[in-house]
Order: sequence, then C-alpha cells, then structure tokens
Amino acid sequence: MESKTVLNSDIIDTEVTVVNLILKEDFMSSFYDYSVTDSKGGEIRMKDFEGKVVLVVNTATGCGFTPQYKELEEMYEKYHDRGLEIIDVPCNQFAGQTPGTDEEIHEFCTLKYNTQFPQMKKSDVNGENALPLFSFLKSQKGFEGFGKGPKAVAMGFMLKGIDKDYKNNPDIKWNFTKFAVDRSGNVIARFEPTASMDDVDKCVAGLL
Repeated sequence: MESKTVLNSDIIDTEVTVVNLILKEDFMSSFYDYSVTDSKGGEIRMKDFEGKVVLVVNTATGCGFTPQYKELEEMYEKYHDRGLEIIDVPCNQFAGQTPGTDEEIHEFCTLKYNTQFPQMKKSDVNGENALPLFSFLKSQKGFEGFGKGPKAVAMGFMLKGIDKDYKNNPDIKWNFTKFAVDRSGNVIARFEPTASMDDVDKCVAGLL
C-alpha cells in the first residue's frame, strides 16, 4: 500500500513538472525574455537591447557564405550609432563548417573581417540542444524559400538530400540565416543565406 502511495506521488510530481515547463514556455513569448552566452561565458540578455534594432545571425568560419561577415561589419559600422546591434552565434551544425574553439573563431573573424560586434559562444540552432532564442525566432518566422538564382537552386538541391521535408519546417537550413527584430522586439523578417545583403541592409535601415 505504501509503495503504491509513493508511486502516485511520483506521478503527480512528474505531472507538475511538465505543467510548469509548459507554462514557462508560454510565458517566454517575447524576444526580450531570452538570453545567450557570449564567447567569454557572460550572459547577454535580449532585454538589454530593448529599444534597438537587432540582427541575429548564425555564422560559420568555413562556409561559402562566410564573406558575408564583411557586409555585416559594414552594416554594424554604418548603423550601430543609430541603434543597430548584431548577435553573432557561431554554429557547427551545418557540414561542420565551424570546427574551431570560441577563441579561434573570434580570432579568425577579427583578423580577417575586423568584426566589432559581439560574438556568442558556439551553439546549436536546431534540435534538442538548440538555443531557446533560436527556437523562438523560428516560431515567429518560418522558412519561406531560398528565393531565385543559382545559389537558391543549389541550396534547394543540397537540402533535399539532407531533409526531404525541409520546405515544410521552420528549422534553420544553413549558415548565415538572419532574423531582423525591430525596436519593440517584433521579429520582422527572416533572411536565408541566399538573400541579397542589400535587402538585409534595406530592411535594417527601414527599422532604424
């Protein structure tokens, strides 16, 4: 009889835990509820960027899109004083194109592209270990296609071999996917890596 009581108690405790997790997820419905860890282990709270325009991007050091670092830095230098912040999240989930340590990644970016915007700890953006921030961003802006042109066609062909259902889920598809967030914390746009950086620039400029 006693063991049955203990078992029922365990079930109740588990149910309460599940409910609490669901409620916590429901309450964390704002961009400003999330935080990430920088390359030195410090907490970076999105709430600290309230009132600013934020561009969140998952990056890689050995990708065909890595030269976009140059244009990202140009945007940062051009718009930072007007309120732009860039959150750079290195990720090694796409063909292992970010193999280095956080220190090596930072050294690569600063030496090759003179990046000045903050760099986060290397993290996952998909799967069970994905940063909660990216889970939120994906829930706000799903995948809408790679656009047109040779790069778009090539990306679509490659993704079919990785995930046949890639068009129908919001997962990050590749390195240098970008999310633009306005001054009120609304996720305004998602740019796939094939999107023109001029379009990203125009979007950011329009939000400032």
